[in-house]
Amino acid sequence: MRILFVTNNIHVPQGGGGAERNTHELCVALKASGAQPAVLSSLKPDNSWLSWSNRVRRHLPSGTEFPRDNVCGYPVFRGWNVARTEELARRFKPDAIIIQTTHPHQFLHALEPTGIPLCVYFHDVLALDHLKDLAGTGLHVLTNSDFTAARFRERCGLVSDVILPLVDPRHYVTETHPERVLFVNTAPHKGCDTAFAIAEQRADVAFDFILNWSLAADKVAELEARAAKAGNITLHRPTGDMRAFYARTRLVLVPTQVEEAWGRMATEAHINGIPVLGSNRGGLPEAIGPGGLTVVHDAPVADWLAAFARLWDDRKSHEEFARAARAYSKRPEVQPDTIITKLQHVLRALIASYRQVPA
Repeated sequence: MRILFVTNNIHVPQGGGGAERNTHELCVALKASGAQPAVLSSLKPDNSWLSWSNRVRRHLPSGTEFPRDNVCGYPVFRGWNVARTEELARRFKPDAIIIQTTHPHQFLHALEPTGIPLCVYFHDVLALDHLKDLAGTGLHVLTNSDFTAARFRERCGLVSDVILPLVDPRHYVTETHPERVLFVNTAPHKGCDTAFAIAEQRADVAFDFILNWSLAADKVAELEARAAKAGNITLHRPTGDMRAFYARTRLVLVPTQVEEAWGRMATEAHINGIPVLGSNRGGLPEAIGPGGLTVVHDAPVADWLAAFARLWDDRKSHEEFARAARAYSKRPEVQPDTIITKLQHVLRALIASYRQVPA
């Protein structure tokens, strides 16, 4: 089966957000299963070799709108012109196309004329009202959690198949010597202020903060000054391999202030038996389950510190949550094989339904 993932976001290695990691690991697992995945994505016009070579090849006489690269181990076609995605789809000849964006209309308009089976895979719930017109169109919808599925059903009238984010343990499991707290993504909506407030009140604990991928230099400088003042916070640049951090992490902090559709960090942490302290927003409680605690997202810092103390200071409590986290990471529905099997089953049914429609 040939599967084309389409997004207007950048893709690995230029982007490392949850949706990009999920797409990458889906493609790796699909390829291992015998399928032929590919990604069509946007491109960051930076000074990297990847960006430079893409732009050069696009302007060659034999160039195309979306030059291909194989740095991820499968084909990735990077470019900007959504109107020309039909050309790429006809060139790659996928059996099915998965559109991944909360603004799919342009892609649908461009790709529907190909006659290739289409579905949309939603990873975000922050802006939905513009999607109400898709109800009743027969468009097949995928969502990344039970919470996301419920939100799309309630707000947009869209029924979906849930395909949980794929987190391959081989990319995250590591030997651990837990001694620090980990907070990832210093964007304000991820709860950066709450994370700083907790760290500032717990001077006896060492914290690793991983910066947001796209923070401006002046914002990084502000965070560096605040971390230096606290004295127990080490800032790190983003990385595509989190194992070195998980190896020394005893607790993961996810105080997000917006409705997360899932909570990939929780699943990654649980693989190594690391409990998670997160907010009660969106699908995050679903991802954390018994492997940690949740706090009302805008609760006073005192409430966060009380939950923190339960997970950090009480050794017996920490051990119980660590065991629960590891067990929760082994539940059948989050195993890569289960997710790939379900996705392929959904796509085969989608392809069959297109074939049954009279010409």
